[in-house]
Amino acid sequence: MNKTHSLLNPSALLFSLCSLLSACGGGGSSAPVSFSTPTTPTIETPSTNLPTFENSSITKNDPGSSLGDNWRQGPFMEIYVRGYQDSNGDGTGDLRGVIQRLDYLQELGVQGIWLMPISQSEDKDHGYAVKDYRSIETQYGNLADFDELLKQAHARGIGVIIDYVMNHSANTHPAFINSGDTSTNSYRNWYVWKDSAPTGWNIFGNNPWYNTKNGAYFAAFYSGMPDFNLRNPAVVEFHQNNLRFWLNRGVDGFRFDAVGNLIENDAGNWESQPESIALMGKVQENITQYSKRFIVCEAPGNPLAFAASNSCGNAFAFKHNYDIVNAAKGQSSAIQAVADYFNTAPLTIATMISNHDEFAGARLWDQLGGNLTQYQLATATYLLQPGTPFIYYGEEIGMAGAGSLSGDAKLRTPMSWSSNSVNAGFTSATPFRALSANVSTQNVTTQGQDSHSLLQFYKSLIQLRKQRLSLNQGNYTNATVTAKVLSFQRQAGNEISWVIINYGSENTALSLKNLAANAKLASVYPNNQLQLSADSGGIAILNVPAFSIWVLTNN
Repeated sequence: MNKTHSLLNPSALLFSLCSLLSACGGGGSSAPVSFSTPTTPTIETPSTNLPTFENSSITKNDPGSSLGDNWRQGPFMEIYVRGYQDSNGDGTGDLRGVIQRLDYLQELGVQGIWLMPISQSEDKDHGYAVKDYRSIETQYGNLADFDELLKQAHARGIGVIIDYVMNHSANTHPAFINSGDTSTNSYRNWYVWKDSAPTGWNIFGNNPWYNTKNGAYFAAFYSGMPDFNLRNPAVVEFHQNNLRFWLNRGVDGFRFDAVGNLIENDAGNWESQPESIALMGKVQENITQYSKRFIVCEAPGNPLAFAASNSCGNAFAFKHNYDIVNAAKGQSSAIQAVADYFNTAPLTIATMISNHDEFAGARLWDQLGGNLTQYQLATATYLLQPGTPFIYYGEEIGMAGAGSLSGDAKLRTPMSWSSNSVNAGFTSATPFRALSANVSTQNVTTQGQDSHSLLQFYKSLIQLRKQRLSLNQGNYTNATVTAKVLSFQRQAGNEISWVIINYGSENTALSLKNLAANAKLASVYPNNQLQLSADSGGIAILNVPAFSIWVLTNN
């Protein structure tokens, strides 16, 4: 991706960037840019006309919430706004485009949407190089468009959470330009600076320190995204005020990027430090003062630490996603890992099977080579197990990556609304990026007309999950693996659901135990296709067909 940088004043020339090749949040980085320290001592002379930015204090003004109590159970849809729907014919997705697709999301059964970064950014792509925390990316619209999106989503019972990048800013953010001007600038301590770049550091394959004539700054992901100094209370309060700015507008919560990188102690202790976990606890305290809000954190290095109630409360279940995909392929060790996961993980942890970062895996279609049977097995696993499921846009129709692209861009193609090989129903103009490789078959229009399509499969499982409290909020017990069959029980109140998934190619006899004597079981998925009786000892034998999914109940 080519990128042009707008330098706001001459001092910013110190921080010229290399091209941004991948997103933050553990997704790797481009090659670092090396700056030479001058051999001749220089006298620091403050620049004139340094840029300013909005840093006013924001007090809590909770507008309340019209959403139902259970909206936070999901499922959520992760939306890359640039790639979802173009409303004005410029080839780029925007907020008004998302509004146009809310009815589709409601029909699918989605209860929340996560918008990837929508603030003004330097990169003009994924948005994680933020240069204004209280604005909207101009290609996406403006604050009035965002307010309308909130209004329309809430009218459909859908919550809206937005990406928030607390770890770093763009190097064109006014605070960073000020901090790099002289060592005595009042914003110097807003970022992490040293007199010269230390050695011995290695984060994502690079030394994260970059020399300038006025010292070396720290940027974990790449030179164009310098890290804030989050040990500085003024910086933390800046972010807390930004969060209140959005919460006061009615946003329903946040997805926090790269929380494992918030505070680094030294070259050997930089990932998921205790200080970072505690800091997110303070952020959570701020957000939960507002009604029915939701937060989820990206912490690939240690998800369970941030999923604790005293930190984020929710975090993405990294590694579990890989096990789900491998289980769908019939890998026995992965099936056992899937069975065991919720014996220790919080039942509300955020689950997924793909997302916008290459390090989390390719689009599911590509991971499974287009095998629809395995695709359905993976989907059923994370929609029927505990957790708060996050669907990556286009996953519900089996979108592939773009065949002509690589890296993260391959995963962030325009949404395939139709089979049109030129614009996919995404825009009336030329799309900003190449389309999905399988747009001709895996698109909303085609699948909406097929009662046996992948889209209809998603709708049916989401509807089942929402209808049955045991699947939506129930506990997780009696998880067992027999051959390649996973079975587990979920219960909420008197409602019990037995979930049975055969990842194998052979029919398998399964013993369901601990039932009431002579109990009667029936399938609710597939609907009313099975009646089963336990014997006097409370055991029922079920012949589980190969590659099949069952949900049984005695209610």
